[in-house]
Amino acid sequence: MMKVTAIGLAGLIGTLARYWMSGWIDNRFGATFPAGTLLVNLAGCFAAGFLFHALSEKYVADPALRSIILVGLLGGFTTLSSYGVQTFTLLRDSEFLLAAVNVVATNAGALAGVWAGYALSRIL
Repeated sequence: MMKVTAIGLAGLIGTLARYWMSGWIDNRFGATFPAGTLLVNLAGCFAAGFLFHALSEKYVADPALRSIILVGLLGGFTTLSSYGVQTFTLLRDSEFLLAAVNVVATNAGALAGVWAGYALSRIL
């Protein structure tokens, strides 16, 4: 039960960090394109790649700690559901180019972020 509580608290922290960061980016750059969600997802994927390697292969952290960080903190931080709704909204509003940019940038950026984070963790 303690592990579940810790994952939930980490998820709360990740969710609040996502809310703050995404809102800050959207306020700074405008909300027509979901830049806040995109950048949160890319940062979350980079962190996931880095921490996956660091906690699973490099330092071999306790599995409970890995779950707290990767499932709780980063699960709360990344925003796949927001990405889906925002992309749907762009399509519904006939913003086909912006929807396509969002899909390509998020998916390619997510994979690149995981790879870059993993690679950086291997180097350090």
